[in-house]
Amino acid sequence: MQASDLNFPLNGKKLFFASDFHLGAPDYTSSRERQERIIAWLDFVADEAAAVFLVGDIFDFWFEYGEVIPKGFLPFLAKLSQLRDRGIPILFFTGNHDLWMKDYFTQELGIPVYTHPIEIVVEGKKILVGHGDGLGPGDSTYKFLKKIFTNPLAQLLFRWIHPDIGIRLAKAWSGTSRINNHSKDEQRFLGDGEWLWAYCKELDQKRAHDYYIFGHRHLPLQLPVGQSATYFNLGEWVSQFTYLELSASEAQLQQFSHSPGPNSNRYSSTAVG
Repeated sequence: MQASDLNFPLNGKKLFFASDFHLGAPDYTSSRERQERIIAWLDFVADEAAAVFLVGDIFDFWFEYGEVIPKGFLPFLAKLSQLRDRGIPILFFTGNHDLWMKDYFTQELGIPVYTHPIEIVVEGKKILVGHGDGLGPGDSTYKFLKKIFTNPLAQLLFRWIHPDIGIRLAKAWSGTSRINNHSKDEQRFLGDGEWLWAYCKELDQKRAHDYYIFGHRHLPLQLPVGQSATYFNLGEWVSQFTYLELSASEAQLQQFSHSPGPNSNRYSSTAVG
C-alpha cells in the first residue's frame, strides 16, 4: 500500500473512477473507436469532476524509451492535457499491462503516476484505490510476471531493443491476454474465489476503509466488506464501458453508452445493476 495524504473536498462535485481501457487492443480500428468513446466519456464527466482516477491497464501495452513513447494514443493524451488545463486533477495508476510507466505523464501532462494502491479521504470517508494485480490469494500468474517485468535488469534489456521490434513483440504478447481472448472467467462471478474481494475483507480487519476501488478483474462488482464497507470493481471498456461515480452521498457503478435517437454521437450514462 502506498501512503497518501490526499484529501478530496468535493464542493458539490464528484469523483470518477475507470480502469482497463486496454487501448491498443485487439487491433487499431477497434482501439481507435474505443478511444473516441473514452474521450466522449471524459467530456461527459468533466463539468462535474472534482478529479478523475484512471485505475490501471489504460493501455494494453506502454513502454517509455528515453525519447520515444508508443504511438496511436494522441487524441486521448490531448484530452487529458485539456482537462489538466481546466484544473481537473487526474490520477493515473499502473496496471499489469502498463506497469512500465516512467515520468512522461508526470512531466508532460502534470499527472501523478501511482504504482501501488493508495489511500484517499473524501468527505471524511477513507477509500483505498488501486489496479489490483497481484493482491490477495491466487492471481499467481500476475504475481510471477510482475516480478519479472518490474525487475530493473529486465527493463534495461528491453530498452536496448529497437522500439519497432520491442513494441511489435509486446503487442504479440498482449494478444494472449484475457481481454483479447475473452477468458471464461471474465463474465462469471467467482463467489469466495473473487481474490480482490477476499483481499479487501482481510485488509478491512486490520485497517478499515469505507470503500475499496479496484480494476483488473474485468467484471463490474459491488460487494459488502465487513459491517459497513463496500468493494467495487470497475469492469472494463472493451465491451462493458463501466465506471464508478462517487458523490458526497453515494458511490454508484455506471455504464456509458450511446443515447437513443437520430444523433449517434450522443451518449448517456445509466446505473449498473
